[in-house]
Amino acid sequence: MEELVIRDADVVDGTGAPSYRADVVVDGGRITGIVQEAAAAGCQRPRARRELDAEGLVLSPGFIDMHAHSDLALLRDPDHSAKAAQGVTLEVLGQDGLSYAPVDDRTLAEVRRAITGWNGYGDDIDFDWRSVGEYLDRLDRGVDGQGIAVNAAYLVPQGTVRALAVGWEDREATPRELDRMRRLVAEGLEQGAVGLSSGLTYTPGMYAENAELTELCRVVARYGGYYCPHHRSYGAGALEAYEEMVDLARAAGCPLHLAHATMNFGVNEDRAPELLALLDGALAAGADISLDTYPYTPGCTTLVALLPSWASEGGPREVLRRLTDEESAGRLRHDLEVVGADGCHGVPVDWDTVEISGVSDPALGGFVGRTVLESARLRGEAPWETARHLLVADRLGPTILQHVGHEENVRAIMRHRVHTGGSDGILQGAKPHPRAYGTFLRYLGHYVRELGLLSLEECVAHLTSRPAARLRLPDRGTVREGHRADLVLFDPRTVAAGSTFEQPRTLPTGIPYVLVDGRFVIEDGRRTDVLAGRAVRRTPW
Repeated sequence: MEELVIRDADVVDGTGAPSYRADVVVDGGRITGIVQEAAAAGCQRPRARRELDAEGLVLSPGFIDMHAHSDLALLRDPDHSAKAAQGVTLEVLGQDGLSYAPVDDRTLAEVRRAITGWNGYGDDIDFDWRSVGEYLDRLDRGVDGQGIAVNAAYLVPQGTVRALAVGWEDREATPRELDRMRRLVAEGLEQGAVGLSSGLTYTPGMYAENAELTELCRVVARYGGYYCPHHRSYGAGALEAYEEMVDLARAAGCPLHLAHATMNFGVNEDRAPELLALLDGALAAGADISLDTYPYTPGCTTLVALLPSWASEGGPREVLRRLTDEESAGRLRHDLEVVGADGCHGVPVDWDTVEISGVSDPALGGFVGRTVLESARLRGEAPWETARHLLVADRLGPTILQHVGHEENVRAIMRHRVHTGGSDGILQGAKPHPRAYGTFLRYLGHYVRELGLLSLEECVAHLTSRPAARLRLPDRGTVREGHRADLVLFDPRTVAAGSTFEQPRTLPTGIPYVLVDGRFVIEDGRRTDVLAGRAVRRTPW
């Protein structure tokens, strides 16, 4: 007898087709039968050892988070309800060009320091891997050798590759260094990575010229992967930066996935139609392009990321040295407040939009939840001095919310036919961005049910089959016989994000059941102790 039948569900299968009522049978981690209501009339209904009454609930494929920063969280937190409770059954890690493989001992130490604000320093993690394949194997073992909460795919991080082959210097790679980077990317893809990411406003990835990036993307294309850039500007010059990535991917013959494809800062208000026209033109010409967004206006990053790129040349220790040197600090302030640093997307920083969301040192917790300007007024000093103090005292650890987005742009982009969902969820800090806990439910609750901006069927396709197609996963992303039983059951009348900017770690409502590989990770609205997630490796070309 089969393991499970989910009875009388309203199936939204991920394809965008109208929903239908059916019994869905699960066995051995896969969907083994779908019996639609009309076909079941007069026939014996499927039986199983367990029968789950899904009356009034929608059954959909598990959601795929196309932009996640759970690279260490999956290894340290067996619960991981931030994603499991949202119905996320697969996350894509290695984002924005910086993560923890491939590395050597030197590079690992540098990367850990550079992205402390994203993932913590990792004192609680045994970094027993160095290659991409070893990291994926570590995900398979997960917590205490039992696995991880949800599945995970990995992008080779271009900035980490450059740090390993070139270092943190702002210079052109030598032919030998470029050859090594090509080999590192190829090895990562051979070992199971699904593509290549870049963070082109983060060091050292931003030091790569387009010719270098194109060469790496040619390697990615040969393996059937995709390129996922955080491009060179989301502020001044954003459209030019998008066009640059489209041209680069076309030259390399590589599929392109635009990370957190937003149009932020005052210079881009109401300009989403221009971005979409650019993409439509490229798609009409045969380009293979997709994108992801989160359904919120504020962004989230690290405070150190706002600094001009020259500040980071040489690595994190050099950043701290420059912050404590008065002459260098004066240049940093001028670039940030007057010129518009490349780290701040070419726009002079408005300290009243920069809210501290987390710090590594608990003694600095009083800054969390306040903008830099608010804290500066309390301290009786210029905002730059407050920011500088925080960066030095917290060893580059502070994370920030940056309130610079526009709702009209968010809505326009999420309706596009190549759009997918990505939380960009940073789980560190006392007051993280609520997108980490709420992205997928905010789509379904706010934008589908409350605003009617997308139909339920269309929205589910954005969150399931479209990302699965980009990842080239032939047995995920739709409710279909033979596919993996990564499934979500939710109540379309009540599903909603619980997280807010005031209470960002509040779990969602309206999702009573989530299955990963046919096993319940959420049951009756509560997290079970099941660790069914594993590394999902690139499908061979």
